[in-house]
Amino acid sequence: MDTTDIKDWHAHIYFDPASREEAWALRERIEKSFDIDMGRFHEKPVGPHPRFSYQVRFRNDLFATLIPWLALHRGDLTVFVHPNTGQDLEDHRDRALWLGQQVALNLDALT
Repeated sequence: MDTTDIKDWHAHIYFDPASREEAWALRERIEKSFDIDMGRFHEKPVGPHPRFSYQVRFRNDLFATLIPWLALHRGDLTVFVHPNTGQDLEDHRDRALWLGQQVALNLDALT
């Protein structure tokens, strides 16, 4: 594979009932700071994600700006980041980055 195989990226912001407001506030800051696609605010585990989450879909050219920004502004929230190459299992299992606590994914949802 080559980096040109990366179509775009997802950052999934994980939260729970106790951190819901912090997650929502971060979402609003992301929307004000970047021109990106925001996914639904899931207050239950969805797909391979074992916690509540929302998705931030962003272009390759924003990686160098958005990821450092998230590292500085995520607070105590966990952020799971992965490329989108069309190989969902590998993208989530083998090519992921974590900001904060790493948690086990439900990889069966991708097979």
